[in-house]
Amino acid sequence: MLVVTASLSLTLASGMSFAERAPMAPMPSPSGVDIPASSVPANPNALANGTQAQSQPANPSIFTSANSDPYNYVSIPDKEASVLIQRSGQQWRVIRNGIITVYGGWLLAFAFFGIVAVYTLKGSIKLHEPMSGVKIKRFGAFDRITHWVMAFSFIGLAFTGLMILYGKYFAMPLMGGMAYGSFLMACKNIHNFTGPLFTLSIVIFFLLFVGKNIPEKGDLQWLLSFGGMFSGKHVPAGFFNMGEKFWFWFGMTFLGLLISASGFVLDMIVPFMSIEYTRGTMQIANIIHSSAAILMTTMAMGHIYIGTIGMQGSIDGMKTGYVDATWAKEHHELWYDKLNK
Repeated sequence: MLVVTASLSLTLASGMSFAERAPMAPMPSPSGVDIPASSVPANPNALANGTQAQSQPANPSIFTSANSDPYNYVSIPDKEASVLIQRSGQQWRVIRNGIITVYGGWLLAFAFFGIVAVYTLKGSIKLHEPMSGVKIKRFGAFDRITHWVMAFSFIGLAFTGLMILYGKYFAMPLMGGMAYGSFLMACKNIHNFTGPLFTLSIVIFFLLFVGKNIPEKGDLQWLLSFGGMFSGKHVPAGFFNMGEKFWFWFGMTFLGLLISASGFVLDMIVPFMSIEYTRGTMQIANIIHSSAAILMTTMAMGHIYIGTIGMQGSIDGMKTGYVDATWAKEHHELWYDKLNK
């Protein structure tokens, strides 16, 4: 027994001295990913406060090798978990917070101040002749209800969408983080639940007025002269002029349905088809949704301006369903002539 004890003691002593002279290679990590010793900080807290990255920025780490797009194998249902850091996520962030936010903001500001400048310099477009007092029916009750549902749902979506995109730059500093978080959550819920109503109103309005928005004779002339807004010359138009038709086809129908489709993807409620709602799918949908929404909002500013304070008598049609005969003859002469044949 004494001999065995002495032998073990000598073996341990020689092993310790050997370890000091030739360190043993580290055992493989349980995760299967070996982390180089040089990437492990002496102070583990350095990872949390960022001092490790500042003092040794070139050191490799597990996050460098994990920063990739290819999907690896995982045994859980969530396949997104196989990518720890999505490389294209940073590209999406640059596009959203850079191109869309910055240039979209300039586009919205240009449209707003352009309208202010036009109204300041020219004022409201007045009729050349006094109102006749004779009323002509232009829109039915269902037409107007559909229009106002679409209008108010769009305003709600535009406001909450702009808060989601730009609120952190001006609302959060004023409200504080906690209050802004609650406010933004309310905006998000309003945005999500209002979206399907907006889509439904677009579809119904399209079916109601697609026949009256077919291009016809005189539309090209109206477009080239921009309705005579700057020349002052009268340009005949039908039930809708070319400006209204452009808004109908491109602004309301194309952009509206594009916003709706991408919004359904973001809400994960796309009907009648199976879609994998992966990070990449959501990022592409977000870029399309934000870009189209900003463009539609810019165009809607002009539509709202002309339909309210920008032109005398324009709002009467959607407010009461009737327009004055003088207004109908001056702005939609071809439609007025058909009614009086």
